[in-house]
Amino acid sequence: MHDGASSSPNANIPAACLQAEKAALRLIARAEQNTFNLSRKLEKHGYETDCIRQVILNLCDKNLLDDRRYSVLWLESNINFRTTTPRRLFAALIARGIDRDDAEYALAKVLDEETETALLNRYAEKLKRKKNIKLPIPYLLKTEGFSRKVIQIYKEQITENN
Repeated sequence: MHDGASSSPNANIPAACLQAEKAALRLIARAEQNTFNLSRKLEKHGYETDCIRQVILNLCDKNLLDDRRYSVLWLESNINFRTTTPRRLFAALIARGIDRDDAEYALAKVLDEETETALLNRYAEKLKRKKNIKLPIPYLLKTEGFSRKVIQIYKEQITENN
């Protein structure tokens, strides 16, 4: 006797969860999602926690849902719109439900030396406009998560310009 369920692409998802999967796929089709936010959206639509968990696992297995990919894409699309720092970008990813390892991976992938230098220069200019800065700018840059290499390049530029 042949069991038709085993040939179905959704054989490992209970019938009650198929609606949750369809809703998740609609959300993914509109925009890249991460596991945390997709879970929250499905909860708001009233789907059961067990179904949500199963759907998330299934979508991750199919590579339709990937927090690292989401993190990289989010950074690439948001990095140039504001004066920010690596520390603040990391915090923004964490606030979106991305785990530390995935956030660190995305920052390392997106913040090449040129991009990080551009961020540092924008942030340093912002700091220079402030009047009540008591600490040296290179120290403040370090606390904001900029790499030693890029801070050193900044220091050399300052020295050349003076």
